[in-house]
Parts: sequence; structure tokens; C-alpha cells
Amino acid sequence: MRRDLPLFGVLAVLLVAIAIANPLFLEPEGLLAFVKRAAPLAILAAGQYFVIVSGEFDLSVGSLVTAEVVIAARLIDGDSDATWPVVLLLLAFGALIGLVNGLATTVLKVPSFIVTLGMLLILSGAVFLWTGGSPRGALSEEFRQFGRGSLGPVPWSVLVLVAAVAAVITLMRSDFGRTLMAAGDNPLAAGLSGVRVLRVKTTAFVLSGLSAAVCAVLLGGFAGVSAKVGEGLEFQAITAVVLGGVVLGGGRGSAVAAIAGTFTLQALFTLLNLYGISGALEYTVQGLILVIAVALGNVRFPRRIRSSASTTA
Repeated sequence: MRRDLPLFGVLAVLLVAIAIANPLFLEPEGLLAFVKRAAPLAILAAGQYFVIVSGEFDLSVGSLVTAEVVIAARLIDGDSDATWPVVLLLLAFGALIGLVNGLATTVLKVPSFIVTLGMLLILSGAVFLWTGGSPRGALSEEFRQFGRGSLGPVPWSVLVLVAAVAAVITLMRSDFGRTLMAAGDNPLAAGLSGVRVLRVKTTAFVLSGLSAAVCAVLLGGFAGVSAKVGEGLEFQAITAVVLGGVVLGGGRGSAVAAIAGTFTLQALFTLLNLYGISGALEYTVQGLILVIAVALGNVRFPRRIRSSASTTA
């Protein structure tokens, strides 16, 4: 039996519970609105999936999202003609941050937890220094259409998510996906068999940076400009991926299940909000999910996780 089947069962139960509390949820508009809200985090989790399945972490994506939104507002400043050049610049900046994280991890041999934690602090400090805590500028209407506009009845963010999911599935079924899994499962054995471990892990970080850039574009349109727009997103993304059954330490996990973990998390938070439970409880829920999911992973793959830890050491 597939290990991710229980997750889809939990997601189905949560969706039914939401529909009971709010019958309009089952209408096409309600379902599309739910997917629209989950799309930015789902794309961010897809990028985090690449990094985690390679045996690493990326804690910098939340601060990168904030930096991207702040940069976009400052550079566009309401000018619609600047929209596409800035979007391309954001994608390049996201890829650059991912490349720096990847090279520092693979070439300099600094643990990815430390590298990306350092990048989180660097980006957060740079944003605060640049804005003084109050972002300046404005996003153009064309830019905001990515997050809140639609093509007919379907929101653009849903279409972007579909394209992102298709790209992730295609990558993981290609040679890149197989070598990424091998590098995460046992980097020493993968290297001896001809896998370019440093290159494939660095590529995973670049993909994570790109996903953060796309997430920022969608969130900028959906939520507007804020110096805290990406706060805590890195932990939500990691929680979603782990909830999807991806094993910390690398080498195990389905991309589709990781993205489904995002929808499960979003459904749980939606249900809590419908019943008037404080939003502050979300952090508690995330912490519990993370601990329980990792504990279950230890039970399922004890030998895998121990060998990964010894290899990392």
C-alpha cells in the first residue's frame, strides 16, 4: 500500500468537515478560492521538497519571499511598464540566492541548516535596513493580477500552481529526479556510481530559490506589500513537506504527496478559522505535525535515518 494514502484520506476528511461548516465551500468558486489561497505555499513547498529529498534544508525561503516583494514594490513603484522586467529580475534573484546557498553547502561544506539560517538573517536584516520596517513603493496592477486576477473563472495562481506541479513531476521522473533521490539517500554511494552530487544538490537549492520567487509574485498580488509577508513560511513549507511523508535526511518521498501536504495543512488551518480557534494555535499545530511526522519517519526508516546521520557526520 502506498505510504501517502493516509494523507489523502486525512485531506478528504478535512475537506468534508469544512464543507459541513460552510456548505458554499463545495461550490466551484469556493474550491477555487481554497486552491488560490494554498497555491503560494504549495509552490514554496515544491521547492523545499527538492532540497529536503536531497538531504538538506532551506530555511531562507521565508525571508527571500519578503525581500522579493519589497524589492518589487520599490522597483516597480506603480509603473506598469516595469512589471515584466522586475518579474524576471525577481526570478534571477531567487535563483542567485539558491545558488549561493547551494555552493556554500556543497563546496564550502557548511551544513545547509547553518547556511540557510545565516541567509535568513542576512536577508531579514537587509530588508529592515532598506525599508526601516516600512516598505516603500507600490506594485502595479499588472503585477498584482498574478495573485488576485483570473483567466475566466480560474485564478492565475491556480494555473501557475498547475504548471509548477507538472514541472516538478516531470523533473522527478527524469534523470535529474533519480540522481537527486540517489544523492539524498546515500551521497557517498551515489558519487561512486557517477552521480555529480555537488551539482545536483546545488540545483535543488536553485529550484528552491526560484520557487520562493514565484511564491513572492503570487503573494505580492494576493496580500500586497509588507515587511512580514514571508514570515514563518519556511516552517510552513517544511511542515507541509514532512506531512507529505518526505523523510528528513533525504532519499525518500513523493513530490505529489509533499504538495498534498500543503493542501492538508491549509485545510486544517481553514477549519480552525471556521470554528473561531485562535490563529496563534497554528504554530502549535505546525510543531505537533512536525514532531509526529518525523517520529513516524523514524519508525518507518530507522536504518535509513541512522545511516544518513552517520554519513552527514
